[in-house]
Amino acid sequence: MKILLLSAYDTDSHRSWCQGLMAHLPNIQWHYLSLPGRFFSWRIRGNPLSWALGKDKQVLQQDFDLILATSMVDLATLRGLVPNLAQIPAMMYFHENQFAYPKSDQQHTSVEPQMVNLYSALSAQRVLFNSQYNRDSFLLGADKLLKRLPDEVPPGIIQSIEEKSRVLPVPIKAHVAASKVSSHHETLTVIWNHRWEYDKGPELLKAVVDLVESQSLDIEFIIAGLSFRNVPPALQQLQEKHPRCIAHIGTYAQKSEYQLALDNSQVVLSTAHHEFQGLAMLEAAARGCIPLAPDRLAYPEWVPKACLYKNGSMDKQAANIVAKLKHWQQHGLPTPVPVERYFWPSLIGQYLKEFNDLLD
Repeated sequence: MKILLLSAYDTDSHRSWCQGLMAHLPNIQWHYLSLPGRFFSWRIRGNPLSWALGKDKQVLQQDFDLILATSMVDLATLRGLVPNLAQIPAMMYFHENQFAYPKSDQQHTSVEPQMVNLYSALSAQRVLFNSQYNRDSFLLGADKLLKRLPDEVPPGIIQSIEEKSRVLPVPIKAHVAASKVSSHHETLTVIWNHRWEYDKGPELLKAVVDLVESQSLDIEFIIAGLSFRNVPPALQQLQEKHPRCIAHIGTYAQKSEYQLALDNSQVVLSTAHHEFQGLAMLEAAARGCIPLAPDRLAYPEWVPKACLYKNGSMDKQAANIVAKLKHWQQHGLPTPVPVERYFWPSLIGQYLKEFNDLLD
């Protein structure tokens, strides 16, 4: 089998998924084309130009059995510019979708990214999503967009995408976690391990830290994750004030240091406004951390009810989070969450089946 693997916005998570597929399916002949994960507005519209008319244009003229494209690929335009690709079965894999992203002050309001997602899904013969939440929010968002359009919208568009869509999670590396025994009244270590961006809820994190500090609770925080040049104000304030309860704040220089921090933490916390699967949380859970996440987004698909906090205003959510942490610190942790079904060995067979089914 010969597969053209396309990653138009090759961030760490997309690249890791691509590399994982190639490593776990070595008998497939892979041709992997990627573009840097920067300049979002240009990349999501310009990737067909970069590939069809750029240095990789000869690669696209080869005979492939299957095209596998990530969610930022403008598949419809690429297949139009390279007629050879239009004859090859294509599969879209959505790590995320542009219909469910929360809007920031800096984000443009153009519907073009959503239309790229929509046209790509229509152009593909199979559409895969990493979670049920991702699939549902895509279909709902696309339906709302189509209802806003003034005229000449054909019927059955959403149904056609729904019928050829499946849910297949992004796998994570298998890990045998050491048992984490939490004695009553010991210091509880909580790690927050997300991108330092607005959609990961840094304001709620700060509210939680402030509440723990004001109550002098025996809880400490490790604030890790990938930081960028522009630091959200809430995280900047935590860096500057550095409350007593913060044991570490900043991106770890070495992956081994980050993994050690996970091993030394009892709880992994999410304050996200959006999450299509929750890889950072899953990876922490695989290393024995108890997840504490909002009762929304993709989290209810794998996080037990006892480890979800209620939605509401930021103050109410902060209070709910601190109440759970305080209870766990004083009375012991809940049972670890099994995530073996998300390991590469558990999922890779399903990927291969999807490839074979599409070619049959």
